[in-house]
Amino acid sequence: VEICKPLEPEDYVVQPIEDVSPPKWHLAHTTWFWEEFALAKYLDGYKRFHPRYSFLFNSYYNAVGDRVLRLHRGNMSRPTVHEILEYRHYVDRHMMVLMQNLPEGLVPLMELGINHEQQHQELLFTDIKYIFGHNPLFPVYQQNFLETPASELDYSYQEIPSGTYMIGFDDNGFSFDNELGRHNVFLPTFSIRKGLVTNHEFLAFMDDGGYSNPQYWHSDGWGWVTENKIDSPLYWHPQDGEWYRYALSGLQKVNPDEPVTHIS
Repeated sequence: VEICKPLEPEDYVVQPIEDVSPPKWHLAHTTWFWEEFALAKYLDGYKRFHPRYSFLFNSYYNAVGDRVLRLHRGNMSRPTVHEILEYRHYVDRHMMVLMQNLPEGLVPLMELGINHEQQHQELLFTDIKYIFGHNPLFPVYQQNFLETPASELDYSYQEIPSGTYMIGFDDNGFSFDNELGRHNVFLPTFSIRKGLVTNHEFLAFMDDGGYSNPQYWHSDGWGWVTENKIDSPLYWHPQDGEWYRYALSGLQKVNPDEPVTHIS
């Protein structure tokens, strides 16, 4: 809700492409998680806010039931933003009741739900950026929003010796299932630069024909570049002989020392 405060009601519904979910859907889906997996199962006498929300705001949880196709999430003008916020308040109030006498077996689900919420906060920022960044007015989400920190500009390399390394989660805290299955991986000796590639360096790649010379690309990448007429990172725009990029703080000149982002 805090992330969405700078938005206008019209911003909540837009879905420019299938990979972007409307902000209204994020609010509703993360609310649906608590209603579906906690309240409906563990709170005696709980009455769902709306009988069809389980269908509207399921995402990929096949075991729960049918759902709206992802590419159709932006087609729903109803329920309204106001109704979705009422839904969140309704579920919040009932979650507070449930947590007064929290069943022990529900604790892992609570932890999963919080991490699920955090995951959608990250997605919400990227989706808002795509929505605003493809609007010719380039709306400012928040004037002082810091999106990309300056790079360390350390051009030295760290050598990683060859050997067998353990990868995968190994701790007592939370992890998603795709971090599990800890296992051995053999790595040959390699070096990696300590500092990230900067906008200045990527501009040199572009000036050297980086987007017009197939020798820099694998065939699938070159096919993507040519088919989509890609000639710069996403959110970059040439104006008066200079490159600008859209950020959540608005359209601004490309900072040469920042790490390059959105290059594919």
